This record gives sequence, C-alpha cells and structure tokens, in this order.
Amino acid sequence: MRLLAMLCSVILAGNTVLAAESKSSKFTDLEATNLKGESVPFKSYGGKVVLVVNTASKCGYTPQYGGLQKLYDQYKDRGLVVLGFPSDDFHQEDLDGQGITKFCELNYGVKFPMFKKTHVNGNERHPVYKYLVANASKTGDVQWNFEKFLVNRRGEVIGRFSSGVSPSDGELTKAIEAALADAKT
Repeated sequence: MRLLAMLCSVILAGNTVLAAESKSSKFTDLEATNLKGESVPFKSYGGKVVLVVNTASKCGYTPQYGGLQKLYDQYKDRGLVVLGFPSDDFHQEDLDGQGITKFCELNYGVKFPMFKKTHVNGNERHPVYKYLVANASKTGDVQWNFEKFLVNRRGEVIGRFSSGVSPSDGELTKAIEAALADAKT
C-alpha cells in the first residue's frame, strides 16, 4: 500500500512538472509542419490573433471549413490567422497531406494555413495542442473535431470553443473582434 502511495505521488509530481513546462513556453516558440512539408515557426504569428482548429474531412462538422474560410477572409486584414490541424484521433481523417489539400481547396476554397495531420490527444499530442490544452481556462482533452482555440496577440489562449460552436456563432465572432480590437502586444 505504501509503495502504491509513493508511486502515485511520483506520477502526480511528474504530471505537475509536465503541466508547468507546457504553461511556461510561449505560443510563438512553437512550430509545426504545414501540408507542403515545410516547418513553420509560430513566431511568424507574433502580434496576430490566431484561431487554431483541429479538422477532419469525414465529420459532421466538416462544412465548418467554409465558415472558417469566411472568418479568415473577413478578418485577415485586421490580423486574424486561422490554422487548421487535420487529425485522425477521432477516426474521421484518412486522407494524406495531398488529399487533405485537394479536399479543402476543391470543396471549401480553403486558403488559410493547414498543417500536417497531427495528434491532438494522447501520448503523441502535438506540442501546439499540448500548449493550447495546458493554457486554456478549460483544460482537458480535445473532445471532437473542429474544437477551436483562440489565441490573442500576446500568445495567450483566451478562448476554447466546442465543435458545436460554428465559425459564424456570435460568441466566437465577438471574442475574435474583441481580440482584434486589443492592440496591445
């Protein structure tokens, strides 16, 4: 019993260290590989408002690609960037990078940055999602495809929106507009 208690203490301490490490990094210190295979340093998004979305091509929420593109078109000149992260964690993205690119462009006219298929949950969770989950006010695993994280110009996670919140939802657009109006960097 004592050994079990010690083991639990070690595990809890280890999880605390991992959470602290995730909270101590900055959003602009991260990087990810885009669908063209290029590494994209997130310092290029410094001073921007960023909406990060895990996506999938065979999900009931897949039509949100169109709404995300509209958001991007509407607000990009004011400093919004939408970043799409395809994920098969929910078994609804079986396309490879080239297939994802074609699907998104042909079906939804997607022009916002899309990244290599990644894990948003589990032991292989991508560092971007480690950061987002650790720094959102509501922590915990990503629940489904098209969950959205809003990051302000200072790289702080200021919103987490469920899959059911569409890109045109007033709650989301109000948060984006407030973040864009906040010129502090």
